[in-house]
Amino acid sequence: MSKAFTPSIARPGVITANDLRKGHNVWMCEGGWTADPAQAILFEDEAIADLALLKAIGQADLVVGPYLVEARRGPNGPEPAHFRETFRQNGPTNHNRPQAEAANV
Repeated sequence: MSKAFTPSIARPGVITANDLRKGHNVWMCEGGWTADPAQAILFEDEAIADLALLKAIGQADLVVGPYLVEARRGPNGPEPAHFRETFRQNGPTNHNRPQAEAANV
C-alpha cells in the first residue's frame, strides 16, 4: 500500500480512485464514492486514513488505483492541494458530466 504523504490536521488528505465501470475519477465519501470531490471525507488521522485506504483497496470490484492525496479545507469541502489533483478533478475528459454528478458507485 503506497501513500503520498501522512495526513495530519495541518495537511489533511482525501482518498481518490477511478470508477472501474466508467473510468471517472471518484473520491471516497460517507457511504461510498462520489464524482464531487467537495463531498470527500477529509482525513486528518494517519490510522483512520490507512484503514479507509485498505477498505478502498478491498473494493476492487468498484474502483481501481485508490490512493491518499493531500487536500485542503475549502469553503464548500475539500479542495485539491496540487496541480495534478486539480487537473484530475476538472478535465480534460471524454464525457460530459456536471461537476456534482454522483458516481453511483
